Amino acid sequence: MNLNFKEFGIGFPVVILHGLLGSLDNWQTIARKMSDMSSTREMPFRIYILDQRNHGKSPHTDEMNYDLLSNDLFEFFEQNNIDKAHVIGHSMGGKAAMQFALMYPRLVGKLVVVDIAPSQAEDHHSYVFEALDAADVAHATSREQVQQVLDEKIGEDKTTIQFLMKGLQRDYSEKNFEWKFNLEALWNHYTDIMSGINGTAPYSGSCLFIKGGKSDYINAGNYPDIVDLFPHHELVEIPGAGHWVQAEKPDEFIAATVKFLEED
Repeated sequence: MNLNFKEFGIGFPVVILHGLLGSLDNWQTIARKMSDMSSTREMPFRIYILDQRNHGKSPHTDEMNYDLLSNDLFEFFEQNNIDKAHVIGHSMGGKAAMQFALMYPRLVGKLVVVDIAPSQAEDHHSYVFEALDAADVAHATSREQVQQVLDEKIGEDKTTIQFLMKGLQRDYSEKNFEWKFNLEALWNHYTDIMSGINGTAPYSGSCLFIKGGKSDYINAGNYPDIVDLFPHHELVEIPGAGHWVQAEKPDEFIAATVKFLEED
């Protein structure tokens, strides 16, 4: 598995994993800002942003689960001679990061998990997959046509529609449209993506969980799972942010993340 990636800066490695239906493009601005901010400090960062399996320019396959995503990341570390790195993940990427830390703890410096718990997740995306399927992008003649379908199916959630439209691109022929993500595989394995992660022992390293103040992805019902699997964690809530914390409150997200990564 050769994952597509970009890197910024020189220093201690920091690997960032995007969420479901996203890509590394969602994180470029954050990565640049974190790299620039750290360049003048005692511990600069080398930021890697990745397209995970079945997303962006990384290979699209029929399989999808957190063990595979974790092993993909292990291969990425080996291919790029990374002995240890801080790992940041949002949503699905946060679960992949947690599974990686549980499977390969020696490779993780610090762990940052953005607005997700290790538990079985509630269904937040079935209606989104249904809208994406209904858009029938292979036969669409314009971006406007695709967005109209998403508007009809998803309704007033403009943030989600804007996010999904970033995943639309022209195919190799430049005549038709396609999604950057592997819609069929992700929909077929949606139950695997919603599933909880597991480990034979808790992760003993330092962790930061960042919760959006308006999001319920981390809640009283699943917080005990965080305590059990990641006992040495901090929980920070960003007021006014929903599930896409880093997009809605980027400055606050960067400040909380960098402060945590730089602490002894």
